[in-house]
Amino acid sequence: MTLIGWIQILLYCAIVVALVKPLGWYMTCVFNGERTFMSPILRPVETVLYRIGGVDEKREQHWLTYTVAMLLFHVGGFLIIYGLMRLQALLPFNPAEQGAVAPDLSFNTAISFITNTNWQNYGGESTLSYLTQMAGLTHQNFLSAATGIALAVALIRGFSRSSMRTIGNFWVDVTRCTLYVLLPICIVYTLFLVWQGMPQTLGAYVEATTLEGAKQTIAVGPVASQVAIKMLGTNGGGFFNANAAHPFENPTALSNFVQMISIFAIGAALTNVFGRMVGNERQGWAILAVMGVLFLSGVAVTYWAEANGTSTLASLGLTGGNMEGKEVRFGIVASSLFAVITTAASCGAVNAMHDSFTAIGGMIPLINMQLGEIIVGGVGAGLYGMLLFVVLAIFVAGLMVGRTPEYVGKKIEAREVKMAMLAILVLPLMYLGWTAVAVVLPSAVASMANAGPHGFTEVLYAFTSATGNNGSAFAGLTGNTFFYNLTLASSMFVGRFFMIVPVMAMAGSLAAKKSIPPSAGTLPTTGSLFVGLVVGVILIIGGLTFFPALALGPIVEHLAMNANALF
Repeated sequence: MTLIGWIQILLYCAIVVALVKPLGWYMTCVFNGERTFMSPILRPVETVLYRIGGVDEKREQHWLTYTVAMLLFHVGGFLIIYGLMRLQALLPFNPAEQGAVAPDLSFNTAISFITNTNWQNYGGESTLSYLTQMAGLTHQNFLSAATGIALAVALIRGFSRSSMRTIGNFWVDVTRCTLYVLLPICIVYTLFLVWQGMPQTLGAYVEATTLEGAKQTIAVGPVASQVAIKMLGTNGGGFFNANAAHPFENPTALSNFVQMISIFAIGAALTNVFGRMVGNERQGWAILAVMGVLFLSGVAVTYWAEANGTSTLASLGLTGGNMEGKEVRFGIVASSLFAVITTAASCGAVNAMHDSFTAIGGMIPLINMQLGEIIVGGVGAGLYGMLLFVVLAIFVAGLMVGRTPEYVGKKIEAREVKMAMLAILVLPLMYLGWTAVAVVLPSAVASMANAGPHGFTEVLYAFTSATGNNGSAFAGLTGNTFFYNLTLASSMFVGRFFMIVPVMAMAGSLAAKKSIPPSAGTLPTTGSLFVGLVVGVILIIGGLTFFPALALGPIVEHLAMNANALF
């Protein structure tokens, strides 16, 4: 660990925090339907889209109608991706002449991208055509990200409204998010990435001759436009198999730094949207502080573990930390920071191989995902996931003082607590359940590249990543099998939609309640006491649900790797 390394980490945090308020103000204006500096250009386009879609922007929806519209929207997205992958051999923009993708892999990928997971059991440059990458994956990157943000805003309206039966209009929220937030940023972002050296072309793959005289095919394509939204929308699915470790997906140290900032930008700013819409910005800062405590703790542990390496490496004369699986151009600090960011958010992009991290360094990304992707989290999903824990923390505080808990003027009663617990507990049910099946089923065990604790962690990481809609992998597991394609797809589907439905039910319940003024017995929810309470509840609930399985792999592996120092 070095001073320069910590300066990089603190500079990153400072820039993200600096973006929170202006971006939060802008998104609040967008979702409140207020005029912005983009309105003269985009308002006519928005109006035309509503007219084409038959949408009345002034007509709001009940939470159940809002949720059904969202689910039907994703059925359409699934059919588009699945159809493109199965038919891509017959469709244009396929210069590498990629064939049809197998049914089970197409199914897995379609579920993956509509759930904002972007788990990839394939290498993009060797499997998909340009049309599939653009019209299927990049297109869904925008819409799945917009959906997450829209759902978070709907839940915020539940807290901010009083005695109302509606929480907004799904079609309006998704349109405004895509048109006013995601597209403008991504256009500028794409141009920046092209400037940094990222390909953006519909031309054929390039044939090159190496210094030894051998022929090499260099894959190119419309990369920059996909990378921009994959990072900004916390999607994570790469154009190339090596993802952000590939020089065409992450050409420079500057592109790496900006990509890390973009992963957190919208998720962090949504805390400010929450504060503004409930009428107290300090509420948003308190939630961001909870996220910050958990994030910095994870960064410190991962950076320490990777910078120190293991006694086994030291015995081989390999000092200076663990560089296995990392890009030399990024080094340990940028790789450790990226790993924590991508798993704290539900992004899943990687600039280093997590499978090659030390046992403790690899455990932190696993913890981040098993906490529910709430440390900033996916765009939208991180905020509504965090608010579930806030509701539980307020409930616990109410039990301690013997009164009905309140949060931002709303009484937290049995219905809200039940919905919160239902949404949280469905996650460990999937990743622990499928892991238990996978480690005893012979065909699934055959996909493990490593035996023992590390092999177990590969499987646990895969189902945790899928259920948490993260999409990163330990990379030592062969996932493109019938068993893993189907079970991982089911994990992604349940992790996304079985969590969303209780959240929307909670939004509807809260919106229908009357707002009550704070009293002498109301717990202050903007100070350090509240931040500590929420952090404690997160760690306790997370520990009770996942710690036994989590500890078995990484901790046993850590002891084995450091046996020379211990004995």
